[in-house]
Amino acid sequence: MKYNTIIIGGGLAGLTAGATLSKFGKKVLLLEQHHKPGGCATTFKRGDFIIEVGLHEMSGLTENGSITQIFEMLEVDKHVQFEKVPEFYGVVSDNEDFVLPHGYDAATKALIDKYPEDEKGIKRFMQLIARTRKEAVDLPRSPLKQRLIYPLMPLLYPNLVEATRHTVGSWLDKYIANENAKLDLIAHIVYWGDDPYTLSMFYFATPFSGFIENGGHFIKGGSQQLSNYLASYIEKNGGSVLLGKRAEKIITDNGKATGVTFRDSFNENSEPTTILCDNVVANCAIPLVPAMLDEPNSTNLYQKISSKTNSCSLLCMYLGFRTDVEKFGVKYYSNVFQGDGVTALKDIKNNHHGDWSKRGFIFVDYGKVDAELAPPDKSEGVICVVDYIEDWENLNEEDYKTKKEEVAQVLLQRLEKQFPGIRNSIEYYEVSTSKTIQRYTSNPTGSVYGYAQIKGQTGSKRFRNNFLISNLYFASAWAFPGGGFEGSIQGGFLAALQMNKDKIWSECDNEKYVDDRVVELRERKTIDDKTLEMSFVKPAGFQNQNGEHVILHLVNPKVTELDLPYRWLPIVSNGEDDILRFQVELDDSGFSKSCRLLEINDKAIVYGPMV
Repeated sequence: MKYNTIIIGGGLAGLTAGATLSKFGKKVLLLEQHHKPGGCATTFKRGDFIIEVGLHEMSGLTENGSITQIFEMLEVDKHVQFEKVPEFYGVVSDNEDFVLPHGYDAATKALIDKYPEDEKGIKRFMQLIARTRKEAVDLPRSPLKQRLIYPLMPLLYPNLVEATRHTVGSWLDKYIANENAKLDLIAHIVYWGDDPYTLSMFYFATPFSGFIENGGHFIKGGSQQLSNYLASYIEKNGGSVLLGKRAEKIITDNGKATGVTFRDSFNENSEPTTILCDNVVANCAIPLVPAMLDEPNSTNLYQKISSKTNSCSLLCMYLGFRTDVEKFGVKYYSNVFQGDGVTALKDIKNNHHGDWSKRGFIFVDYGKVDAELAPPDKSEGVICVVDYIEDWENLNEEDYKTKKEEVAQVLLQRLEKQFPGIRNSIEYYEVSTSKTIQRYTSNPTGSVYGYAQIKGQTGSKRFRNNFLISNLYFASAWAFPGGGFEGSIQGGFLAALQMNKDKIWSECDNEKYVDDRVVELRERKTIDDKTLEMSFVKPAGFQNQNGEHVILHLVNPKVTELDLPYRWLPIVSNGEDDILRFQVELDDSGFSKSCRLLEINDKAIVYGPMV
């Protein structure tokens, strides 16, 4: 069995690369360690709420922009809905709030109205970010052409050059005098990094201009909708998406990648499988790749990345409310609180490392758009704060849980202070830390933006394409062009374009990997008015004990509104039976309704202990 391309990792860059290559007629196999695709672009369910893991608002959906064109090519726009958020953000303070609207003219006017003494610098800022984005798009993709025009770069691409030579802090200090104006301009800095004096102005300007030009957008139903669609596109076009499979080794022969060995993520005792391919895409974190390679490639890659700096992480506190929180004074979709003691740019980095009672944070109210994350009479939000793995990694499990709860109570107290009465309306809350991100995505240190988007790790200094092995490509937040939804999607698309240009392909037949975890329904019966029992064919080699939990994922669920098609369920049959029996509580959930509508021979996938 052979595939044209094997993609290691199912984040947005890997999914986009896979979908694009499938569009080009290539046979793609994508391996994802989690039981759902998307990486940070995923959701999970708690009670009545669909919890959005990563997306607060997405940049880049501009008219004729690269993301817009990619989505049109892959028909994303026909299957995934995007909700434009009301304004870019609102900076909430004890004095007067500052709202940054969408649109260059409106944003410029709002800033100048508040800071007339910095009119010239504000206009220069807006000009810089707009032209930097345009020049970055117009820059030739060919490394050869880039080398040829390098001496003329300041003349041909002056704004791009200026942005790459500056950090956000150094540029603002040069052209803007009022510290409050600077703080209002970078109120959303946590969506890029943690320190304005190391964050590249190029990395800040490009998505910032995308937000300003056509607004921030939220994916209706959560970012899982986009991830699921891209995965389905790969499969619809002849590819395979295997979830719950962890890549262990990239096979090389005569200096070329020739295959990938992987194993079931949910059982370390499962037998490894090796599948051959023409080329490989590493969508996983680049620091994980050396362990997958033989020498000398392993050492060569490790040496190339050893000096690189990882980005910060994020702590997210997910919140489900019994009511619309606007009644408590929440005015904006994205509510920014600068942090105690932050009066200048120089205070930001230390504040991010400081006490949780003083750190700046953002509160996002998904109820301001038709997010479809909560029932009509309820709403959902999230508190987002810069986080670092060192705050959590040396704690045992009990101390970790205790500290998470302590942080949760601090953040709830701060939210209540800003919006009196809101705390009593909370039905659900949960904290995700850098340690959580590291666990579920395998990103070292929980780095959400891959390598830090600092000046020394920007543009051509960021890894791209096949710099190590001629047919091993890199597409992720860790690679070119960078992190975030927009950067990752672009990175996956550019990698696919380069692969198609390199033409490292051979003929493949239509044979696809058969996932032996797919099971068929054999019997469904109602035990009582509260319980439904389902019996599925037991996969060969499956070993279990009564009461052992696995994930049961319905392949074609009939009801999906405000629900997800899987549950952690105990097996109610013993290991000697030739069937797997599950019991599901009969309630109003979409999963329960879908189970009641299952027909004999309908399929599900069991993620659990294989041998």
